[in-house]
Amino acid sequence: MKLHNATVLITGANRGIGQAFAREALARGARKVYAGARDPSRVTLAGVEPVALDVTNADQVAGAARQCGDVTLVINNAGIANFGGFLAEDSIESMRHHMETNVIGMLRVSQAFAPVLASHGGGALLNVLSIASWISSPTLSVYGASKSAAWAITNGLRIELRGQGTQVLGLHMGFVDTDLTRGIEMPKSTPEDIVRRAFDGLESGAVEVLADDLTQQVKRGLSAEPAVYLGAPRG
Repeated sequence: MKLHNATVLITGANRGIGQAFAREALARGARKVYAGARDPSRVTLAGVEPVALDVTNADQVAGAARQCGDVTLVINNAGIANFGGFLAEDSIESMRHHMETNVIGMLRVSQAFAPVLASHGGGALLNVLSIASWISSPTLSVYGASKSAAWAITNGLRIELRGQGTQVLGLHMGFVDTDLTRGIEMPKSTPEDIVRRAFDGLESGAVEVLADDLTQQVKRGLSAEPAVYLGAPRG
């Protein structure tokens, strides 16, 4: 799918990767960019149309689908990432919170906009995933579980939406220099680099983008002996 003349909806577009997606979509000639955010007053990028969109609010998602009926590309970017392992005291509540936002929220938006995409010839759905879809660490276990579920849903949506001609792309990445990774001392990509690779893949017809070297290494390690997911991530 080409960005030129596309009409794009981005969830969580007021900062970080979401804002970078909005900026790059405009640079590539998108006709219109809807910038979804819980608080649309925090959308400050010129040239976009702010939309009140909390992905955990079913009424807001349905309203956005009605309001943005010309969308040809949906980018499921909204998400949370809180520290914590499975044995932490608050892990169950944290899991509910992560699943509601990162999994159910993504699915809710996808369901709401699938008919919109179909009405415009299929369009595309781009889901922001993570290297944590495949590996776990004690500090991001709960987050990783939510991203594993989001990956599974992405793969299922790809199959279910194939008949209407919708391109479904899963974007995997390691650490990116945004507010979500503040305090994590690891090499980080810039949001701009991630977004460029994502859009390059989308425009070439890809269904999966591994946006940095570490992610590519981990993907190869899934079939290694021992498999990379059997231990803590390395290097």
